[in-house]
Amino acid sequence: DIFRGIREMIIQSAPEGQESGKRYVMKLAEHLELVGQFAENYGNDQFAQPEPREVFLYVCRWHDQGWVDLDNNPPINPNTGLPHNLVETPLPVILLTSARSPVHNEAQHPYCGLIDSMHIWGLYNGRYGLSDKVLIDLIPDEYRLLADSMLDNEFQRQSRLKAELAADPRTAAWVEEGPLFANYKILQFFDTFALYFNCTHAAGRGEAVFENVPLNSEADATVTVRAIGDDTYSLDPFPFRESGLEISYQGRYLSPVDADAELDMAAVMRDTPQETQRATLVAA
Repeated sequence: DIFRGIREMIIQSAPEGQESGKRYVMKLAEHLELVGQFAENYGNDQFAQPEPREVFLYVCRWHDQGWVDLDNNPPINPNTGLPHNLVETPLPVILLTSARSPVHNEAQHPYCGLIDSMHIWGLYNGRYGLSDKVLIDLIPDEYRLLADSMLDNEFQRQSRLKAELAADPRTAAWVEEGPLFANYKILQFFDTFALYFNCTHAAGRGEAVFENVPLNSEADATVTVRAIGDDTYSLDPFPFRESGLEISYQGRYLSPVDADAELDMAAVMRDTPQETQRATLVAA
């Protein structure tokens, strides 16, 4: 769970007894598509819609864009015969790749770069106090300088972008502490809620609790998700526009391969047909 939100490929869990067979494998791009669906549909009379809407939708949809190269050229984990999953990604690769997403988002808009930089920095630092999982404390000594340098650069990026946005009367309100941190927390909810579906096979999904989901810039709620059968999940309270929201995401079922066979995994990923998993979200 420490690396939740830092990933290369997503290998969905399998029912007991089937762990060594075919597994449902998702690219980061496919995870991002699900996050984008949540972002497009978030908000109702109880949960305020995030503002500024268009740039916030962009950063939600592309907050892991820096991983696109590994998405398209996934190395094989020799222990599983599948692409590296979540915590299996070599740490130097994670550290060197982490900054690419804020760079991409900053090129789109300074606010996108700011929110994505906060996302990256927060993953290593207990999500700004929202989580007790502080990844930076677990970085091995040989990689600590690399990690600290990356995080220092992101902190400096945030300071620079906040100053730039605050100096413009059109964007100054966006970086006030309440609205800015609310949007950061909403992205964390979208990201972890998407992983609830992406990482676990349908029969293994139980009750999950998502804390610190903003009602507005001043108050949060705790959202409880329960599987109630027929690929339907109840949310209490319900943070999306309409009950009965249908979501979907794609992946492909891959069998383990011989890591020494010099197989072109990018070609395997490309040539394996995508299959869609679906769910319906309803108000409790």
